[in-house]
Amino acid sequence: MARFRTLDDVDVAGKRVLLRVDLNVPMQDGKVTDMTRIERLAPTIAELVERRAKTIVMSHFGRPKGGPDPALSLRPLAAPLAAALGGRPVAFAEDCVGAPAERVVAGLAEGGVALLENLRFHPEEEKNDAGFARLLAALGDLYVNDAFSAAHRAHASTEALAHLLPHAAGRLMQAELEALAKALEAPERPLAALVGGAKVSTKLDLLNFLIEKTDILVIGGAMANTLLFAQGKPVGKSLCERDLAATARGILEKAARAKCDLVLPTDAVVAREFKPHAASEVAAIGSVPEDAMILDIGPASVAAIVRRLAACRTLVWNGPLGAFETPPFDAGTLAVAREVAALTEAGKLLSVAGGGDTVAALAQAGVTDRLSYVSTAGGAFLEWLEGRELPGVAALSEG
Repeated sequence: MARFRTLDDVDVAGKRVLLRVDLNVPMQDGKVTDMTRIERLAPTIAELVERRAKTIVMSHFGRPKGGPDPALSLRPLAAPLAAALGGRPVAFAEDCVGAPAERVVAGLAEGGVALLENLRFHPEEEKNDAGFARLLAALGDLYVNDAFSAAHRAHASTEALAHLLPHAAGRLMQAELEALAKALEAPERPLAALVGGAKVSTKLDLLNFLIEKTDILVIGGAMANTLLFAQGKPVGKSLCERDLAATARGILEKAARAKCDLVLPTDAVVAREFKPHAASEVAAIGSVPEDAMILDIGPASVAAIVRRLAACRTLVWNGPLGAFETPPFDAGTLAVAREVAALTEAGKLLSVAGGGDTVAALAQAGVTDRLSYVSTAGGAFLEWLEGRELPGVAALSEG
């Protein structure tokens, strides 16, 4: 991992710190329904406050279509942000550049916090426009990026701005990068990966990259059906990308050449209907009824996965192993999640997981805080696992 500065390397006292965060949180009726992202960035802001910085918080929210949209304003997030900071006031600027932003920033005392309006109200943000980046830079003396979840986008506030001001990673960005480096760049071996989800087609790059990196690659979810089909195994009416059979066989052959132990389900929970609490049964792979769908891994598959993980030192996990949103097809994913948590707590496994469905499944299992690191980043986490360079991270590594 390239060297990057952190808050330990910069003097922030009395300085205007432009802090890029990700406040793209779920909202309903003007209220935040999940505070996870806000709570995770609060320590960075609290540290800047304690060190007498003037903290100017920047974020995107949603996808405005070319201009301001009251429904996508960041104003409703000022109060939840203040609450996460123990009630510290958070000033709000009605724009992220120009006179409204300048007035609010000018009024900040040392230790003060301000929140700028949605960056994406300006189309120049997503265009990584240099002129827009200069307008942002004029508001600060120092740039801190704490938005790993937006680091895969080369936008003005995530990439161009880092070239205009002294810069550093915030504590959340630092934790994310350090966890991922431990998991993939210099892992303790054996290294395993759990990859689930619906389609092989969406994770081809990931599978090909992990085959070269890992000792054990466990594939679950509906994407495993495509690989089983490619082996000539009947999958009934299961979700399956039959047109990718040749590609799937290529993945299996590549794993064999790389001496990567590619693990597929040996049994499955199947049902004739996909609905909550549908009648289900366990079927051995190879004996799936023609009129049934594979909706979860079976108990023998869970045991085989747990047995392999018990012999590993490092795990990366992206994607559920079954249709976890719909009981009883959550059992396999939840059972593996609890075993991963137990191995982690016993000091036997470094476990790093991420991706929206994965985070939801771990929360459902009640183990989010029991793994080594759980990333709330979606696309950025996946692209990092695929071995891609993230523009926001690369920019922090320069200068």
